[in-house]
Amino acid sequence: MQAVIRNEYGSPDALKLVEIERPEVTDDGVLVRVQAVSLNRIDWYHLTGTPLAGRPEMGLRKPKSPQFHADFAVTVEAVGKDVASFVVGDEVFGRAAPLAEYVCAEPGAIARNPAGVTFEEAASVSVAGRTALQALRDRAQVKPGQKVVINGASGSVGTFAVQIAKALGAEVTAVCSTANVDQARALGADHVVDYTRDDFTRNGQQYDVLFDNAGSRSWSAYKRVLAPDATVLLVGGPKTNRLLGPIAHIVKMKLRARFASQTAVFFIAKPSSDDLEALADMLAAGTVKPAIDRRYALTDIAEAFRYLGEGHARGKIVITM
Repeated sequence: MQAVIRNEYGSPDALKLVEIERPEVTDDGVLVRVQAVSLNRIDWYHLTGTPLAGRPEMGLRKPKSPQFHADFAVTVEAVGKDVASFVVGDEVFGRAAPLAEYVCAEPGAIARNPAGVTFEEAASVSVAGRTALQALRDRAQVKPGQKVVINGASGSVGTFAVQIAKALGAEVTAVCSTANVDQARALGADHVVDYTRDDFTRNGQQYDVLFDNAGSRSWSAYKRVLAPDATVLLVGGPKTNRLLGPIAHIVKMKLRARFASQTAVFFIAKPSSDDLEALADMLAAGTVKPAIDRRYALTDIAEAFRYLGEGHARGKIVITM
């Protein structure tokens, strides 16, 4: 089967499409045939080996593994003798390694793809959807009627955050560039701020939750629009700092929040089969619909990563297998 690997850190030119052996199904595993995968910002970090602070986990001089993890949508080809939750032919989605045509996945890392949801849409959900869901539902505990502002509402996580905040009953303000205003409205945002024309931190509003996906403003700027007991969700930040990447912004925000009545929360989304099921229910109900920006063939994987690295994707980047 074909698989994508890289043996060293570098640009998308370091990616190679190679032939490797197809995995065998394990007794407690599920062998799946991959239909589509999507890319996340973390995949760029694993390609480039940045920020450098992440090297102990990724590999100091070269990647610990040549293979990538990827969000996927798949068809079940075989199930292990100890697996009762899936059968051959099931269409499922989740996240596993490698980025390849066939994968042996853990049953707890996948969920059934709802009827009417395409493979490309389902492949877009796992990391970005779980990040937005766990941030808004679990960390901020968003309640109906609260005001939520999404700073960075046009990327892979931001587009999910707008929809999930609405599904939780919030009044949602999306902050994005001019090119993404219509998309934000289509996703359900009650208010849209074009940051190239207006400064949302000076609009006189007070927000209960600030979903900081862009990391583009200082704590003092954010504080102008935060309710006294507001929660700031530190989800992303600039990737220009080669040593620390977005962590530099997150550390600054956490330090400033120590002396404020508001709470700043940083977290990394955790694997959760229950959350995949919750997202599947949202997909089935139509309350969440993945925003797909561009589609690439597997043979164009380097071009897909180049676009990912530009940082201007309007939703998800999908690879069809």
